[in-house]
Amino acid sequence: MAAPIQSPAKCEVHSVIRFLNAKGERPAEIYKQIVAVYGNVMNRQNVMKWCREFSEGRTDVHNEQRSGRPSLISDNLLQEIEVEICANRRVTIRELYRIIPKVSKTTIHEGVTEKLGYRKLCPHWVPKMLMDNHKTKEMGSGKIQVGFDDNDKVQEVMTWFKGQAADFYDSGIQKLVPVLNKCLDNAGDYVEK
Repeated sequence: MAAPIQSPAKCEVHSVIRFLNAKGERPAEIYKQIVAVYGNVMNRQNVMKWCREFSEGRTDVHNEQRSGRPSLISDNLLQEIEVEICANRRVTIRELYRIIPKVSKTTIHEGVTEKLGYRKLCPHWVPKMLMDNHKTKEMGSGKIQVGFDDNDKVQEVMTWFKGQAADFYDSGIQKLVPVLNKCLDNAGDYVEK
């Protein structure tokens, strides 16, 4: 698979959506193709919005000029949000707003979801592409960071796993199948309620 096209113009992505929509592709399939070629340049809801607008007769692939204030999302704000999320994966937008009250909840939400690329999932913020320093395992109420210098904790977890009955794993995996199918059907953009 070739590497995603880097930094495409928005009108280029909109043109692809218009073309695939005209061919009769479903918005979910168009979204999958956009992600495959361009990476995460647009979320599924925006793809659906553009498909709907093109179906309703829109022909212009450029965004309308917006009036109003420019974005308040600076690199410093993104770094501050990322630090808070890494410190507590269960933090909510409302809690982030209490911690960082200098900007609106909407701005914080945009920073978390669109700029940093996090999605709420069972109920932790997780990066779309997990890196080694993000990988954690949860056992009970405590988190155990898995790393080479955590051998005692890893051994504790392994002992716990070995102590479980065989049907523990089978039933757990069987419960995951429908959730994973929903994730696959929605190009990974699925949050269990």
